[in-house]
Amino acid sequence: MATPSTAEVRAGLPPALAEALAGYEEHLSAQRDLSANTLRSYVGDVARLLDHLARRSGTQPHDLDLATLRSWLAQGRTRGHSRSTTARHASAARSFTAWLRRAGLMPEDVGQRLVSPKAHRTLPDVLAPDQARALVETAAGAEDPVRLRDAVVLELLYASGIRVSELVGLDVDDVDRGRRLLRVLGKGRKERSVPYGLPAERAVDAWLTRGRPALATPDSGPALLLGLRGRRLDAREARRTVHAATSSVPGAPDIGPHGLRHSAATHVLEGGADLRSVQELLGHASLATTQIYTHVTVERLRAVHAQAHPRA
Repeated sequence: MATPSTAEVRAGLPPALAEALAGYEEHLSAQRDLSANTLRSYVGDVARLLDHLARRSGTQPHDLDLATLRSWLAQGRTRGHSRSTTARHASAARSFTAWLRRAGLMPEDVGQRLVSPKAHRTLPDVLAPDQARALVETAAGAEDPVRLRDAVVLELLYASGIRVSELVGLDVDDVDRGRRLLRVLGKGRKERSVPYGLPAERAVDAWLTRGRPALATPDSGPALLLGLRGRRLDAREARRTVHAATSSVPGAPDIGPHGLRHSAATHVLEGGADLRSVQELLGHASLATTQIYTHVTVERLRAVHAQAHPRA
């Protein structure tokens, strides 16, 4: 049986719960300035929490108690949810109950006492430097407009370590070609400047002079990267470009744009950059998020040691 969509779940909620969900969604959208994906994820999680409450005969927001929160998480675990998914659900629940308390819809914040398992942080797949070089060169030398664009996608993602959403959101004026800097609008609409190198600049120059004009239409606007119909490039097409390029590199793991971001961060650290510089480059709000890349470099060092040292 197919899992119901968020819209279907919302449609079946009791009126008071549906109203509370709508108010929470408005709060997230207007007050916290979350990305569209994060907003969708939080609203979907809370909709399913309220559906669980309704199935336990709850009809009002104040019917939500700690036992209901715990049973909802437990139900997810029995359905095979991972620790990371359970942790995300718990985070969404705590955010919702905190808002309910502030909005006067609940006498106390019952979510404060909700404990969830910490998500396992698996080490991301990364390319070796020679694999990364081979990947960005898969589109080199082409003159077809789409191939020229693909070269920019690969070069900028690896050169700068930006997110794919940040890449496709770039406008032509966001590229400071004189100083080789990208003006990037990241999570929470925080702006940062990210450098890129000479190979990426060559790819950008070829795209802007010989590729973009061939695809541009009146609907293109200021977008740096364009799809076949001349509109701003879709993130899904950028992902397909990276996966296709990766598949052509012998021995390379199957990674997408986020894998190129991981690879860029790892290689910069291995090249001697300090952790705070990498944090600024990637646009992480917390240094703790960046620290996963130190684990990546340590694991790679261990692997080399185990393979090369006679007494490993």
